[in-house]
Amino acid sequence: MKALVALILLVQLPIHKAVPAAPPAPLGCDDPESEAAAEVAVNYINGHSQHGYKFALNRIEDIRVVPQGPNNDIIFLELDLLETKCPILSPTPLANCTVRSFAEHAVEGDCDVKLQKVDRTLSVLASKCHSHADSREDITKVCPDCLLLEPLNNTEVLGAVSAALNDYNSKTTGPYLRLLEIGRAKIQYHPGHAVITEFAVGATNCSAEEAKANVGACQLLPEDQSNFGFCTAVMVKRPSQDLQVDCQLYGHQVPPPDIPLLSWPGVTYNHPGQDTSAGLVPSAVGVINHNLGLFHNNPVASESSSSEILRSMLSAKSLTKRAVAEAAQHDKVPRPVGFVPPPPPCPGKIRHFDI
Repeated sequence: MKALVALILLVQLPIHKAVPAAPPAPLGCDDPESEAAAEVAVNYINGHSQHGYKFALNRIEDIRVVPQGPNNDIIFLELDLLETKCPILSPTPLANCTVRSFAEHAVEGDCDVKLQKVDRTLSVLASKCHSHADSREDITKVCPDCLLLEPLNNTEVLGAVSAALNDYNSKTTGPYLRLLEIGRAKIQYHPGHAVITEFAVGATNCSAEEAKANVGACQLLPEDQSNFGFCTAVMVKRPSQDLQVDCQLYGHQVPPPDIPLLSWPGVTYNHPGQDTSAGLVPSAVGVINHNLGLFHNNPVASESSSSEILRSMLSAKSLTKRAVAEAAQHDKVPRPVGFVPPPPPCPGKIRHFDI
């Protein structure tokens, strides 16, 4: 009997169900975790870019986190970057690179990046970037006298770069330099006529003196001795002729294990099944002054899909639009006097300037 009473009492006890944990609050674009992911993404982008200049973070446009399991998240980032004055070959750390000002005809990079965070360790799975210079109209409105970027296949530009490199090689006591690619070019017409250029170079196995006898025999130094550099030149054509050239070699650098030297600007080494060539790469002879065209999947990542990053970005944008609409409805609720609504979580702050 006692057992029956105990059973009845047990059945009558309230049943408490486990309450599921609330999902974590969405990350804001200026949260420390978002900025840490953006830093990893920017370093990856610069590390895998093959042309032009390093880019710095200007703004985190959007971030979305998709949990995959315990301590395992997929992170989608939309980033706005700005071109710096550091060539992609320069060993200068990004933190010490100056972002080009608006008046210098700034170049912006737009990037979508997919990362994975496992046990607090971030790795990039895929990235898709494209870059574009600010419109000529926008610059001339603010700065009518500012020089604008010229197409890199401009006849005057090509002639000025060739003359500058020949002039440097004729005077140097160091190695003979070969052109890798042209980085930027501007032409001034008033009050004088001048061509201003920037270009990447590589040291060869010849001295400048030896090159005079047989320049065709001068090849870029092998990978384990490679020495790249960068030159700036100003060729004045009127009212009087003048040519000033300054070149700096960076010394031999060992790239990260996943970035072989054969992928660096204008460089192709003789590997099995590959041709040997040096000089302007085809993309550098085109009409653009920048090249952040990057679509990269990390082959060593644990999970990667180039098509998924695009689909997920579109999905994230639709979710963002719905959230904005819901927030607009929510804002119609009467608020106390003096109420200041919190800033939206995204996009984040502009670190340099809007373009």
